[in-house]
Order: sequence, then structure tokens, then C-alpha cells
Amino acid sequence: MKKAIVVFAGLALASCKKEAGDFDVIKTTETPKSELLAKASSLFQSVSTLPEENISQEKIDLGKKLFYDKALSKNGTISCNSCHNLATYGVDNKSLSVGDTKELGERNSPTVIYASLHSMQFWDGRAKNVEEQAKGPLLNPVEHSIPDAAFLEKKLRGIPEYQAMFKKVYPKDKEPITFDNLANAIGAFERRLIPKSKFDDYLDGNESALNDQEKRGLNNFIDNKCITCHSGIALGGQMFQKFGVYGDYAKVTGSKKVDKGLFNLTKKDGDLYMFKVPSLRNVEKTGPYFHDGSVASLNEAVKMMGKLQLNINISDKQATDMTAFLKTLTADVDAKYKE
Repeated sequence: MKKAIVVFAGLALASCKKEAGDFDVIKTTETPKSELLAKASSLFQSVSTLPEENISQEKIDLGKKLFYDKALSKNGTISCNSCHNLATYGVDNKSLSVGDTKELGERNSPTVIYASLHSMQFWDGRAKNVEEQAKGPLLNPVEHSIPDAAFLEKKLRGIPEYQAMFKKVYPKDKEPITFDNLANAIGAFERRLIPKSKFDDYLDGNESALNDQEKRGLNNFIDNKCITCHSGIALGGQMFQKFGVYGDYAKVTGSKKVDKGLFNLTKKDGDLYMFKVPSLRNVEKTGPYFHDGSVASLNEAVKMMGKLQLNINISDKQATDMTAFLKTLTADVDAKYKE
């Protein structure tokens, strides 16, 4: 499991000035962090601490155009944005999404916002990064239904605007319009989707960013051991975990279909019901929840996680407070990234 953990400590500064043989010592001390902020700072990381990746504006612009273009589906009916709508926090708010063939996908579409912070992509982690992830839906027979990479390359090479844009972004390539370059550009665009939330402001030292209820929720979130899986900069997205450690998840969630998770790929008994732990950033806006979108209420999802993953009963008050905290993770992307 990869975790990005930053620990801040208070600093004491002293400066000395020599005048006429005497030393005047001036001491200054930063206001110490509260116990809760200190604890939170050891478990989570603000997005403001991330170095900005050196990506050209031309590549970001190309990636954005591709992300919104329905030409990237066989029948021209959907774009990446259809299931990962940036006007609604990177999701379509449906349990399962409709693809180019008008059929439903097999799993809930997760948000693309903050996806670049994850150590793996898809619910079964089969892609290592957002660039690799971008290829999957395009060639999926239900989603974008593109027959193969060559089909899409030929289609885009017939569009003069793409000829010019790809040549500018990939000038050293004899043939700039390739499936790999297409995915690379989409990934570059998605790497800009890392907005700052109220919780980031809190982690940056502004203790008044959270109100009393949100702080109680944060404390409950930590004390109830939710941080076992949901910590680091993305509050998740770094590991696999069995869904239903202490029970049959389908009986609790009411899932109509039992998904065996990672087992479907590996066929290993130890991977049965294993799924990538989702990030909780923007969780307020990205329901319905879980891999099958089986639960509509965030409050109920919190209580279900307590029962299934931690073997504890989270009270209504605790769930309400924890939900209030989770809402501090909400952040919208800049309007310039929306169409």
C-alpha cells in the first residue's frame, strides 16, 4: 500500500542580533496545532503539497478535446465525459452507465477527478495509471465499442483538426496520431483535475475551515479506524480490500448481482470479493455508492461500511457527523476544464 503521509511539527525560531557588544535574542513561536489537526496531518495530505507536473498546455487542450469528443465511440454516441461528467463531479450519478451499444456496463463509473492520485485504476486495479485506464473503455465492446486501436487511429487521422493538434503535441513522431498518444493526452488532461477542498485548507493549517460538527466527524472517522483503508492524499485509491470482511455484502447493500471482484481476473481464492478501495474525495457528489452503485445514501453507506468492514455499529449521530466531515472533501474543478 502506498501512502503519502506528511507530518508537520511546530517550529521555534530564534534570531540573534549583535549591537555594541551585546546580543538581543528575539524568540518567536508558531501557534501550535490542535491535537486533532496534528493527528489528521499525520494521516492525510493536502493537494496543495503536490508539485505541479510539467505538462504543456497544448497537450492538456488536446486531452480535453478528446475527453469530450463522441468520435471516440464507434457509433458516435458517447464520449469519456458521458460517464465521467465533469459538470457533475466526474460521474453520471447512475448505478451503471449506458454505453455506445445502449447496454449497461458491469460496474459503477468512478469519478475521474483525483483519479491520477490513485496507485491503480478500475475497481479491479487492472490499469496502473490514468493513461492506461483511458484505453480500456475505448476498446470495451459495451462502452465505447471501438473494434481495435487501428480503427480509432484511422478515424482520427481523417480529421484535419486532430492532424494539426497531434503534430504540435508530438512533433518527433513520424505518425503523431496513435492510440498510445491519444491515451497519453487524455491522461495529461485528467492530471489537471485536482481541485482544492475545504479539508485541504484545514490540513494547510486553517483550523477554522472546519466547523465543530465536521471536526467531530473527522475525529470519529479516525477513531473508528476508517483510516485503515482511507488515508493518504486521496483518502483511498491505494490498495485492495475485501468488500464484506465481516459479512455478506450483498445482503447488507441489497445488491442484485454478486460481483466477485478481483477474483474474476486472477481466479485466486484469496482475491474473492476484493476491490480497489475508492477515494473518498468528492464522495458527497459521486453516488450511488460501491462497485455496483447499490446504495444511494451516503449516510447509509457509512453505517454499512462500519458493519461490513469494521464489525461495529455506527450510531445515527456518528454517521451524521462523519458524513458532515466527508462533505468537506467536496471540490469542483475549474470551469475551464468543463465544456
